Amino acid sequence: MDNLTPSQRLKNMRAIKSTGTKPELILSKALWALGHRYRKNNKTVFGRPDLTFKEHRIAIFIDSEFFHGKDWETRKKPQTNAEFWEKKILRNMERDKEVNEFLQQSGWLVFRFWSKEIHKKLPEVIATIEAALTAAKNKTI
Repeated sequence: MDNLTPSQRLKNMRAIKSTGTKPELILSKALWALGHRYRKNNKTVFGRPDLTFKEHRIAIFIDSEFFHGKDWETRKKPQTNAEFWEKKILRNMERDKEVNEFLQQSGWLVFRFWSKEIHKKLPEVIATIEAALTAAKNKTI
């Protein structure tokens, strides 16, 4: 059972952002400080990745654990409006796979990081991205 009133829940849900989230800002600022230039939420790239290095065909998505179904099989499911949330999260997971497949078939390298990875393992995430950028730059030279 929800411990918030419907109006409180509505206010909370409206406050959840789809772009410009804290993990996105943390990663983008760290990459920018290292001299990497990218586009945020590029509408010209299928799936609208959070960050794109279009020249090198690298797409980066930062997914929230709840909305993208991390550990979906073992995770505690929402009790309120359960049918809606299950349908929504399963569709998000399916869409993530479709986007990954399309981009990979189009020659893109796709990275998906969980938002908690950005908070807890930022140096490793940056190292992964930098390795991919270095490899991509070496291929084009």
